[in-house]
Amino acid sequence: MKSDLTMNFSIDKENIAVIIKREFNASLSNVWAAWTEVEILDQWWAPAPFKSKTKSMEFKEGGRRLYAMVGPDGQERWSFFDYSSISPKTNFKHSSTFCDADANPVPNMGSSYWDVTFSEEGDLTVVDIVIKRDSLAELEKVVEMGFKEGFTSTLKILDKILEAGK
Repeated sequence: MKSDLTMNFSIDKENIAVIIKREFNASLSNVWAAWTEVEILDQWWAPAPFKSKTKSMEFKEGGRRLYAMVGPDGQERWSFFDYSSISPKTNFKHSSTFCDADANPVPNMGSSYWDVTFSEEGDLTVVDIVIKRDSLAELEKVVEMGFKEGFTSTLKILDKILEAGK
């Protein structure tokens, strides 16, 4: 097993984007499933000690996932994904918006626009992610809120899930 999996994280201020490249020691099918099936997604899509709880999810073009990150104190932080494009086992795109439990967007937070691409390199699966924001101020706010640290820790949880599923 390769233990030094690539995790590149950079901020492209000119294009108002976060760019992430992450390798997984798992098959493309398993990695795709982990990103697109609610039963697996809820196991890793929140940094510890938070847990992900999906209220509804339709993984299809025009579909939506409404979910909360639930803290140890029971506090829920809601978001939704609106899926705009899906190419099975290759790519999907969605917006991500902070909201309340009824999917009403949080004012003045804007949305992130995710472009997630999957490919195989030997025995590894590579996920390339470009996350755009509407303004540099929004991008900087999300980074200041700990996005890099939180997302990095969630991907480590996903590594354990994928390893256990072999």
